[in-house]
Amino acid sequence: MNVQTPHSERRVHLDTATAGHTPAAVRAVVTESLRREDEHGTHEFEESLEHITRTEIHERLGALLSVPAADTAPVTAAADAFHDTLTRLPLGPRDRIWTTPYEDVARLTTLYAIRDRTRCRLDVIPLDTAGDLDLEWMSAHIDDDVALVSVPLVPTAVGIVHPVEKIGHLLAPHRCLYAVDVSYAIAQLPVDAARIHADLLTGDGWRFLGGPPAVGFAYTSPRLRTTLNDEPPADPPHSAYVAGLNTALLLHEKEATAPRANLYPHLREAVEHIPGIALIAPGRTQSAVLAFHHTEIPAAQLRRELRARGVLIRKTVAQEMPLYLPAQGITTALHASPHPHTTPHDLTSLTQALTHITPAPVPHSTPAPRSQRGTHAHLTLL
Repeated sequence: MNVQTPHSERRVHLDTATAGHTPAAVRAVVTESLRREDEHGTHEFEESLEHITRTEIHERLGALLSVPAADTAPVTAAADAFHDTLTRLPLGPRDRIWTTPYEDVARLTTLYAIRDRTRCRLDVIPLDTAGDLDLEWMSAHIDDDVALVSVPLVPTAVGIVHPVEKIGHLLAPHRCLYAVDVSYAIAQLPVDAARIHADLLTGDGWRFLGGPPAVGFAYTSPRLRTTLNDEPPADPPHSAYVAGLNTALLLHEKEATAPRANLYPHLREAVEHIPGIALIAPGRTQSAVLAFHHTEIPAAQLRRELRARGVLIRKTVAQEMPLYLPAQGITTALHASPHPHTTPHDLTSLTQALTHITPAPVPHSTPAPRSQRGTHAHLTLL
């Protein structure tokens, strides 16, 4: 078989959730900023960007999230802001934290650290039969012992969309703080921190937003800052990356009103009929992110062969989402995430590549992929 190499055709980039396409204007701003710092020194360079780092970036983040500009801040990464903020909470043994089975390993590690330091209880919200968070369970069990609830709008390894606004409305009458991560949703789905009622909202800038690496953003509510006694935030990211994020936000503002196709149905159609492919798509609502695995071909091999055919895709491992993927019997999988400029031809290329790679069906029966199992029992992480 004559396999085309990446050099003989245009690459199909379906790994936006890991690192999105960075526009030329963003790259140019970062490059020029670093050149000026090298030429003039850090002090002069920092002063020259004060209008961006002290004003513009906050105004654009406020507009992006529908919150006051003064309540926003650029950060090095969403996981860093989550850790640096929430580990300072004054919790104790009588308090409870709620997380979800879809929490990623970085935030789960932070929650474990909070639990170990404060001796609070860490509970996992159960799922319903479709794989969604059980809102009825939450409504029945919320009380003033719950001090913090952490929910990702879109998790790191699967494309489910959580009803964060409904959850925020449910939690609003109670004392608990509400942390929502939007790293895999921002610039893909609308995000309104005010409607979510989030106290902490974190996001990375280099995924769907198309900003440079090592910069993200955080929103903190006045209530959360009061709880933390208005302690100063952690060290800010490099000003060159803040300037790059500022440019990415400007470009996003210009494109925000343009209609965007719902790529998820096309992405799902591109892979779900391939022999041996099993989707990992829990929940009733999905984003433009799709996880799947092959029942016979290891994910690493499948990813390499896709790359050889010009299709770039991400491999994810169970440890990225340790409370969910291992429970489904999944150790490795692939993770496809298109960007707004992905074309139907790109998704056809994915289908064609998978068809050439995957073996034809064999006469004997193949075990069905493990089904999603909903449960109404919650898990306490002792």
